[in-house]
Amino acid sequence: MTGPRFRLAAIDLDGTLLRSDETISPRTRAALDDAGERGVAVVLASARSPRSVGEFGAELGLGGLAICANGATVYDLDLRRIVEHRPLALETVQALVAGLRERVPGVAFGWELELTFGSEPAYEELRDPRWPRPEGSFAPCDALAFGRPVTKLLAQHSETALDDLYPVAVELAGDDASVTLAGNAFVELAAPGVSKGAALAALSESRGVDADRVVAFGDHLTDVPMLAWAGLGVAVANAHPAALDAADEVTASNDQDGVALVLERLLA
Repeated sequence: MTGPRFRLAAIDLDGTLLRSDETISPRTRAALDDAGERGVAVVLASARSPRSVGEFGAELGLGGLAICANGATVYDLDLRRIVEHRPLALETVQALVAGLRERVPGVAFGWELELTFGSEPAYEELRDPRWPRPEGSFAPCDALAFGRPVTKLLAQHSETALDDLYPVAVELAGDDASVTLAGNAFVELAAPGVSKGAALAALSESRGVDADRVVAFGDHLTDVPMLAWAGLGVAVANAHPAALDAADEVTASNDQDGVALVLERLLA
């Protein structure tokens, strides 16, 4: 076999490719450029919306497809449009909102609608000040008539820890929605079967790339399915214990060019 063994590198953004200050080091940029020049497709795979992923793709000069919203959408970085969307059923959204309000009074909701965002005022009060407030609609979730399919529902609480909110969401979701934790920010609910792993498997199959020719990098619960599916799953040293367990190897942290270190080795 000539050239790199791996033909596709799926890479999470926050906590993995991005340093703690949300920048990308020159060494990592060089490794990504080298991968592309050697014929390895670099696929960003993030919990972020296509809006944000598209900005990082443009900054890095990446084209092709990106996995966004933890696999609920696939975004074409060149055409700047969503090419695949797995929305959450509206009746499921309504049932989850009502159930969570009953079980965890004071819960606050945000929501992604393809390329747009909306949230309740109470949700905005809990927003991490490092994250810019996106343009969108701001109204109580119960009163909002969703005009488009719901990509994902976000839930957080001012007093209830995410580790306590998460199992309640899992119980209420049952088989009607997938539930995960997006870092330390919020509980995230999407359509059944949605995950980075499922999206990566479908994207790789469409390109004729087998799992053993895919390397995946991640740091959190949302990355576990992707790390487990790829031929080589790599967790950064700062990863969640579940990601460390799912990975085939552990590299340096996101602040120590962990992704670049592995790419350099694989491309050598």
